[in-house]
Amino acid sequence: MDRPAKILIVDDEVNLLQSLSDVLKRKGYSVATAQNGLEALGKLKERYFNIAIVDLKMPKMGGMELLEMIKERYPQTLVVILTGYGTIKSAVDAMKKGAHSYLIKPFRPDEIILIANKIMEEENLREENRFLRQELEKKEEIITQNKKMRRLKKLIEQVARTETTVLITGETGTGKELVAQAIYQNSPRKKNLFVKVNCAALAEGVLESELFGHERGAFTDAYIQKRGRFELADRGTLFLDEIGDIPLTTQVKLLRVLQEGEFERVGAEETIKVDVRIIAATNQNLPQAIREKRFREDLFYRLNVVNLELPPLRERSEDIPLLAQYLLRKYRRLNKQVEGISKEALDCLISYYWPGNIRELENTMERAVILAKKPLIKEEDLSLPSGDIVSLNKVSFSLGSKSLRKVERNLLAAVLEETNWNLSKAAQVLEISRTTLFSKIKKHNLAK
Repeated sequence: MDRPAKILIVDDEVNLLQSLSDVLKRKGYSVATAQNGLEALGKLKERYFNIAIVDLKMPKMGGMELLEMIKERYPQTLVVILTGYGTIKSAVDAMKKGAHSYLIKPFRPDEIILIANKIMEEENLREENRFLRQELEKKEEIITQNKKMRRLKKLIEQVARTETTVLITGETGTGKELVAQAIYQNSPRKKNLFVKVNCAALAEGVLESELFGHERGAFTDAYIQKRGRFELADRGTLFLDEIGDIPLTTQVKLLRVLQEGEFERVGAEETIKVDVRIIAATNQNLPQAIREKRFREDLFYRLNVVNLELPPLRERSEDIPLLAQYLLRKYRRLNKQVEGISKEALDCLISYYWPGNIRELENTMERAVILAKKPLIKEEDLSLPSGDIVSLNKVSFSLGSKSLRKVERNLLAAVLEETNWNLSKAAQVLEISRTTLFSKIKKHNLAK
């Protein structure tokens, strides 16, 4: 086992508790004990257990009632029932109600070890299967021949081997989640889970519950206890996407986890400790958000230990042919007759401004493969502005031989003029955030 499995033994016989505890500890298990069901529930509330070994006959709360409460509140804890010869029928009933297995008293120490080992082998196999599925579904290579991106790949490999917190920044669609996956896949934690949360997709109350979990009855519809993403990512990696959208109240709790490695579930008083590596990502300008009192400065410095800034696709145009060919192979199953991309279509892809970056390129290629009527994807299959013209609403200008930096400046100036410097409207037209637009205005020294 990669880490000690946690076992809770519940029995009112003190001698049995001690002997079982000693046997399991010698085999490397982490063991806690309780003398009745009520005491066991208190232990279960404090920490997570892989296995609960429960006697059927106990004072205050019997094993059957405890089994039902464990299945309701702590469904990931597997229950082994201990029973005497006279209550075998009850043990069978317990199996029907969700117990993993049962053991008849008196039993030999090697019998309980055999059951515990079998359960953990099953658990490890399930976890490995989850991990392999995740790898197959998510593992993608960072494809590039751009100098800046090649330097970034080397930095990713270097950072991945450490436990350092990483902040990934860049415009929407530049591949921040792909970079987070690459860090995880090359890290010592890759045998444990990679858990991700899109912070912008969840309302404040829901986000807090997702991150930290909640107790039964903590709020309306909280019918059972829920483990949060931090608990699920224990010994693994937690990817907090769109970190700039976390509300200030949640930022305070997040800061505490980063500093102390502990938190409480919503509606609980018990403190839970975790060992989690944090990778965060944002398309926002966090220093600007700090100045606007939307983001905590102390949290920013905790997150920004290592900053990986991804360039927009228009600044790595030499990668567009490589990415287009990769995406063609990826989506070719949608239209088997497609074999390649025409030179005219490739030129069109290279000259386009790509405000949505790689995500927009991926959508474009998927659509082109579906729409293509011939073996080679044509310019008209791309559904992009024809020739080398970039159009945004009523704004258009020719790229010609201008540098990409000048293209970006001209595009910004044109859109700002068209929207009468309404930053919200301009950001919407450009399909970027308001803070990203503000930083680009400063970058190009534009003024009304």
